[in-house]
Amino acid sequence: MNTTQKFPFYARISLILIGLYVLFSMLTILQDIILPLIYAAIIAILISPAVNFLVNRKVNRAFSIAVVLVFALLALTSLIALFTSQASLLGKSLPQLVDKFQELFNQMVSWGSGYFNIPTLKINEWITHTKAEYINSSGARIGLTLTTMGSVLATVFLTPVYVFMILFYQPHLIRFVHQISGEDNNDKVSEILAETKTIIQSYLVGLFVEFAIIATLNSVGLLALGIQYAILLGIVGALLNIIPYIGGLIGVALFMIIALVTKSPIYVLYVFGLYACIQLIDNNYIVPKIVGSKVKLNALVSIIAVIAGAALWGIPGMFLSIPLIAVLKVILDRIEPLKPWGFLLGDTMPPIIKITLRKIPGQRTGPKV
Repeated sequence: MNTTQKFPFYARISLILIGLYVLFSMLTILQDIILPLIYAAIIAILISPAVNFLVNRKVNRAFSIAVVLVFALLALTSLIALFTSQASLLGKSLPQLVDKFQELFNQMVSWGSGYFNIPTLKINEWITHTKAEYINSSGARIGLTLTTMGSVLATVFLTPVYVFMILFYQPHLIRFVHQISGEDNNDKVSEILAETKTIIQSYLVGLFVEFAIIATLNSVGLLALGIQYAILLGIVGALLNIIPYIGGLIGVALFMIIALVTKSPIYVLYVFGLYACIQLIDNNYIVPKIVGSKVKLNALVSIIAVIAGAALWGIPGMFLSIPLIAVLKVILDRIEPLKPWGFLLGDTMPPIIKITLRKIPGQRTGPKV
């Protein structure tokens, strides 16, 4: 006798929504624990080939991990030092930039007052009122900033420790995954782990190469236009370019604002044209050839993932959203009941159906156009 009880559709949907709410609530609450682990797992996968290279040559595993981590930290420190040196130049000339921006802002207020027939006094009163409200709420903002800085420092110090531990216990962790999945699923689990590792490695390496090329193109182009702080803007623009769709808009807006403040208004169009050319090269040559098509997500899913990542974990969530969704797609594609969801995340379009008209005997065909 079949005693299987099926829940009605509305009950299943309710349970799914409650489960998703609990899941995202836990991810938000435990972000200080989860984020360092995710960073560590990604970095561990990225540098594991170098560690395995040394281990295969009979070097102690702990010593191999320590050597690779030291070189990785030195490379990261060099990049941060370059960024900091350029940012210090911006900090020294920040008062002059503020004065220029204030002058430009006053001109915009005068233009808006004449064009919309609004007294300048009312506009200045509204600006003063807005500044006062912002200052009143700045106490909470300062507290939030200090809390965020504390979590960032904790992540910075914990991530290398987690990376070392994950790499050291890598065989133990892989064996654990095989044990909980069952002996019958060993081949499928090995396939998922291997493809996940390949996707993360190829995606991150390609992303780093793309970052270096875009930063160089941005810096050289802005230097050619005579824009100040070209190297800093080039690095920031390349870093923002990693965030799909949204980062590009923020980057071009930043370039145009600096050009408007430091140069004449015509340079805004020059900067926009430069950025459009770089994006054309990036989207048609750099991404397909270097980053590759390992992360096959459609544009709708990518945008939703970036927005959801920002809502969940802020800026780190924006950067982690695409790799995490790509890994999720790999898992969904390997589990039979969940394959439709993996298909939904992908960018595979159905083939175009070509309709050919057969000529019926005795029927006249129309004139060819």
